[in-house]
Order: sequence, then structure tokens, then C-alpha cells
Amino acid sequence: MATAQGSENSMERTTAGWGSGLLGVIIFSGSLPATRVAVADFSPMFLTAARAVIAAFLGAMFLLALRQTRPGRRDIFPLTLVAIGGVIGFPLLTAMALQHVTSAHSLVFIGLLPLATAIFGVLRGGEHPKPAFWLFSIMGAAAVAGFALYGSDRGTVAGDLLMIAAILVCGLAYAEGAVLSRRLGGWQVISWSLIMSLPVMGAIILFTLPATWSGIGLPAWIGLAYVSVFSMMLGFIFWYRGLALGGIAGVSQLQLLQPFFGFLLAAIFLGEPIAWSMIASTLIVIVCVAGAKRFV
Repeated sequence: MATAQGSENSMERTTAGWGSGLLGVIIFSGSLPATRVAVADFSPMFLTAARAVIAAFLGAMFLLALRQTRPGRRDIFPLTLVAIGGVIGFPLLTAMALQHVTSAHSLVFIGLLPLATAIFGVLRGGEHPKPAFWLFSIMGAAAVAGFALYGSDRGTVAGDLLMIAAILVCGLAYAEGAVLSRRLGGWQVISWSLIMSLPVMGAIILFTLPATWSGIGLPAWIGLAYVSVFSMMLGFIFWYRGLALGGIAGVSQLQLLQPFFGFLLAAIFLGEPIAWSMIASTLIVIVCVAGAKRFV
């Protein structure tokens, strides 16, 4: 009886984790397009610092309002890795890369993020997916990369190297944050990480302030608002909770759907057409995500 109850509770946690992770992916799907719009008027350094500072103040308000205890000594190192990879590294490197490549081309590399996260989940989270999981994970990454390559231009060496670096540091940050979320909670992890980065990000803002504010258009402000509130805070709340409950390797595969959610949002709000290749690639990715979930 106790075994059956434990199995049911485990299934409920897994389902809740995948649902929470999916919400995080949907929120993240607008990050790269919003970043590309924002860097048209803001420098990558200022954008990276500004989004982190805005989100840090939101996180501090939550922590104070709910009277959260400070992290312990053993939490400092993983929180630092989350701050370096998720708060500073990925936003800055992608913002710099998007000055050399299009957002469509960047999706080639975003398709590799689930695989990178799963690998770090094994190295840092102690997870051991079945061999079939890796097959579905690689197939899903290939489907996303193939779709992006089919519809995008060629990148530059600088842009591609920056995107590869961004994927590596982000995968590590996701894995570290997921492990830490099991002790602290998802929104607490991102909030403390943002606060830890606040002195550095605040200093960067002072040195990268725009020379004039009059030339900054409304789209850039909207892009900054999105990546600050949604990409940097709300998305991570759902994402880290999902990774902690559903497993790093398995839930990370939901990121394979992120490019297609992005194109769907563009079709809904911007009237962009949906090509047959997108539908076909999406179906392949859904099969791969389901397969990865089955063999995680």
C-alpha cells in the first residue's frame, strides 16, 4: 500500500514538473526575438545588466515580503554558478551573438540546449537516463537544428562561437539551479542568484548608460521589459520548479519546443506565415520529447 502511494506521489510530482517546465519554455520562447529587438537601440552590455538589475529588485521584493531565510554556505557556490551562467553569461553572450547572426540562425544552437542541460544533469545532478533517452534527445536536437538551418542564413564565426559558449554556460546553470531548487525552491534560487549579481550588474549599468535616451524606440523598451520580467524572473520560477520536480534530463527536453512556440507567437501577434517544414519538424520534436520522457 505504501509502495503504491509512493509511486502515485512520484507520478504526480513528475506530471507537475513537466507542466511547470512547459510554462517556463513558453515564456522563454519570446526571449531571443525580444533581445534582438532590444539590442537595436541598447548595447548588449547595458541590456544584460539592466534586465538583471530589474529582475533582482523584483526578486528582493519577493524574498522580503515572504521572509525567506538566507542561503547556507554550501549554497553559495552553486548560486554563483547559476548567476554566472544564467544571469550574466547566457544573456550577455546571446545579446552579443545576435549582433552577428539573426534570431532564426540562433535557433540552431538553442536546439542543442536540452542536450547540454541533460549532460550537465548527469555530471552535476547525478541522474542516469537510459541509453534510449540519449537517442531521442539527439534526434530532437537534430530536428530543431535542421529546421533552423533550412530557414535561416549562414552565421558568422564570431556569432556561432558566442552561441556555443552561451549554450554551455546556460546548460550548467540550469542543472545547478535545478539541484539547488530541491532545497531552496525555484523562485528563491533565481532571486538569490540575481541579488548576488547585483553589485556587478549595477556597476556595468553605470559604465554602459546610453549617451542619449531620445533615440531609443518603444520596441526596444518593450523588449527590455519582456526579458527583465518574463525571461529573467517569471520564466525561471516555472523552469527551475519543473526541473526539480520532473528531473533535469527529462524536463530539459521540453526546450526543444521553444523555437516552435516562438514561431507560433510570431504568427499570432505579427502575422508571420507558418511553413509546412515547421509543422513537420514540430511533430518530429513532439515524438522525440515523448520518447525522452518515456526512457528518462
